[in-house]
Amino acid sequence: MTIVIGIIHVIIAIGLILIVLLQTGRGSDIGAAFGGGSSQTLFGSSGSTGFMTKLTTIAAVVFMVTSLVLAYTYSHKRSAVRSVPAQTQQNVPVPVPQNAPAQGTK
Repeated sequence: MTIVIGIIHVIIAIGLILIVLLQTGRGSDIGAAFGGGSSQTLFGSSGSTGFMTKLTTIAAVVFMVTSLVLAYTYSHKRSAVRSVPAQTQQNVPVPVPQNAPAQGTK
C-alpha cells in the first residue's frame, strides 16, 4: 500500500510542476489588451485562469494528503530486522584453525 501511495505522490509532484509551468504570468493580460493575439486561446476567451487554478488546487491538495499519509506510515513502520541481544553475541565460540603452519619456520 505504501508503494502505491509513493507512486501516486511522485506522479502528482511531476504533474504539479507541469501545471505550474503551463500557467501564464500575471502580466499577460496587459499584453492582450494591446493586441497580443491571445483572443484565440484553447480554453476560451477568458483564458485558462479558472481551469488551471482549480487544477493546481486539486493537485496541491492530493500532494499534501499523500505527503501526510507517507510521513505517518513511515514513522509508525516497525523494523523487520531485530537486534540480537548482547548475551548471545558473547557466548559464540571463535573457531581456531587446526592445521595452521608455524609462523617462525621456513
